[in-house]
Amino acid sequence: MSGVWIFDKNGVARLITNPTRESFEQKEPLHPGTATAPGARPRVLVYLPANHVIRSYTELEQRLAELGWTRYYNSNQPNLLQFHKSDNSAHLISLPRDFDSFKPLHMYDIVVKNRSFFEVRDPAAS
Repeated sequence: MSGVWIFDKNGVARLITNPTRESFEQKEPLHPGTATAPGARPRVLVYLPANHVIRSYTELEQRLAELGWTRYYNSNQPNLLQFHKSDNSAHLISLPRDFDSFKPLHMYDIVVKNRSFFEVRDPAAS
């Protein structure tokens, strides 16, 4: 394991494999809904037909609705926003209710289920 081990104020160690100055600084994310782990590169979700970066759940819900997805209201999961493709489909997209908690894991789930319509990119490339 190569890299730099950092100890936080609670004495917990973490390995930073490709250290940069930014990876040691604790900062607020530059783009909401992106990776926040130290050293992680932020990501954005892009709607490809319009080459538009999705910056809110309102925008995302509009784009998903255009593709046939509808909101699924599940009272058992109040902390999640869920979308389903149709009543006959097992496809379900589950997202954290707070857009600031929208991570690349969620973005890739959307991309896998809508391959030709969404892409995850580095914000500098979009």
